[in-house]
Amino acid sequence: MEDVNAKSTEVRDFLLTRRAKITPEQAGLQHYGGNRRVPGLRREEVAMLAGVSADYYTRVEKGNLAGVSDSVLDAIAGALQLDEAERVYLFDLARAANATGRPRTAGQRRRSPYRIRPVVQQILDSMTTTAAFVRNGRLDILATNLLGRALYSPVFDSPTRTSEAAPPNLARFHFLDPAARDYFPNYEVSSATPVAILRTEAGRDPHNRDLSDLIGELSTRSEDFRTRWAAHDVRLHRTGTKSFRHPVVGELTLDFEAMELSADTGLTLTAYAARPDSDSAERLQLLASWAASAVQPAGPAR
Repeated sequence: MEDVNAKSTEVRDFLLTRRAKITPEQAGLQHYGGNRRVPGLRREEVAMLAGVSADYYTRVEKGNLAGVSDSVLDAIAGALQLDEAERVYLFDLARAANATGRPRTAGQRRRSPYRIRPVVQQILDSMTTTAAFVRNGRLDILATNLLGRALYSPVFDSPTRTSEAAPPNLARFHFLDPAARDYFPNYEVSSATPVAILRTEAGRDPHNRDLSDLIGELSTRSEDFRTRWAAHDVRLHRTGTKSFRHPVVGELTLDFEAMELSADTGLTLTAYAARPDSDSAERLQLLASWAASAVQPAGPAR
C-alpha cells in the first residue's frame, strides 16, 4: 500500500507542477474563464484541451493511472505541452501503475553491480583525444578512459565516495562535496542536470532500491537537492556543452555527446571534446599530458 501511495503522489505532483507552468494564453485560452486562483491551467481546462471529462482528468491527476490508454496519455501530454523527456516520464509512471504480478518485495530489489564488457572498455581506451566515461542511471561512474579519469579526478578523489571500491557518484559529489562549487563554474545552472537525470531514472526504474537509497540520502543531507527534487523536472541528457574548473589546467568548456549502450540497458557512454583551436583544446591537451604521468590507469572506476 505504501508503494502504491508513493506512486500516486508522484503522478499527482508531476502533473500539478506541469499544469502550473502553462498559462491560459500559452494554451490558446485567452478568453476562457474569469477570475483565476491558480498560476497555470485549471484541471477542467486541461481536461477540455485533452478531450476528456473533468472528472476523468481529476482522477488521473490524483494519481490513478491504472488503465489509462496511450491515446489519453498522449492527449494529456499535448494539453500540458510536455517536452520529450516529460512525455517519456509520464508514460513510465503509467507503465509502473499498470504493472501486474510484481512481487510485494519488488520495491526492495537491489541492482547487481554492473560489469563493463571488455569491448566497451576497448572503445573508451581508443578515444585518446576525448574524455569519456560510462555511467549508470544513478550517476555512478563505472568506467573511464585515461583522459576521462583525469577530467573527473576531483570526483574520484572526493570524500563523498563511500569506499575506495565504490564507484564515484556524480550526484553525491555535486550536492555533498563543497569542492563541486569550484569544479563547476556554472554551479547553480548545472545543479539542475543531476537532479533531472535521477528523476527520469526513478520513473524508468521505480523499483531500484539503490537509486531510492541515493535519492533519500541526498534529500536528507542537501536542502538544495531537496528543493530541486520537489520541482519534478526531468531531462534526456544527450548533447550539450559543459564547463569545468579543473584544479590542474583551469577552466574548460567542452561539448559532449551521451549515447545509451543498447546492449547494456541503463548504461550511458558520455564523451567530451574541445572545439578545435580553442583555449579549452589547449588545456585538454595539457590535461592529457598530466594524466599520462600523474593519473592511475583508466578502466573500471576505482
